[in-house]
This record gives sequence, structure tokens and C-alpha cells, in this order.
Amino acid sequence: MIHELRIYHCVPGRLPALLKRFDTITLKIWERHGIRQAGFWTAEIAPSNQDLYYLLEWESLAEREEKWNAFQADPEWIAKRAETEKDGAIVAAVENMILKPTAFSSVK
Repeated sequence: MIHELRIYHCVPGRLPALLKRFDTITLKIWERHGIRQAGFWTAEIAPSNQDLYYLLEWESLAEREEKWNAFQADPEWIAKRAETEKDGAIVAAVENMILKPTAFSSVK
């Protein structure tokens, strides 16, 4: 099992729009593609309170590539993403990391 940490740095004031999009649109599309989330977080104390952090679980990098590419090309996702950004961009930048557990990690 591998985990992918994604950090979305929002355009100032647009974090609520991103949270709504995940809650009402993105997660349903992920379910259809078999994408598994391991958790979502916002920061109470951090350099910025306009960021969303989340973890995805993958069996392998090959699974990630197949499912993520299918999601990104999904016509419903493309249309809904454009619709939610009609008032401007929501995300200013994305950080993406594939994490490998240490030998002593409780999460493998």
C-alpha cells in the first residue's frame, strides 16, 4: 500500500468552494473510478489557513496512474470542474507526494 499526500493551496477566500466541490462532486466521481481517500484536513494552526490536505491510498503506482488518469479525463469531472470555476480559479497551486512508510510506521 502506498499513500499519496496532496496539498491544495487555494486562491485566497476560495477554500470553501474547494471543500464544497469535494463534498458534492469530486468524491462521487472518485467512487466511480475506485479512488480511495484516507482522509482530508484543513489546518487550524499553520502558515496558511487556505490549504486543503488529503491522502489517497493506492495498491501500486500502476493503479494510481490508471485510475487518476481516468478520473482526470472523465467528461463529468471536466464539466463540473469548469462549472465550479466560472467565478475564477479555486486552486492556486498543488503539491503532490508519494509517501513510503518507514519500518516502524503504524500505517503500512
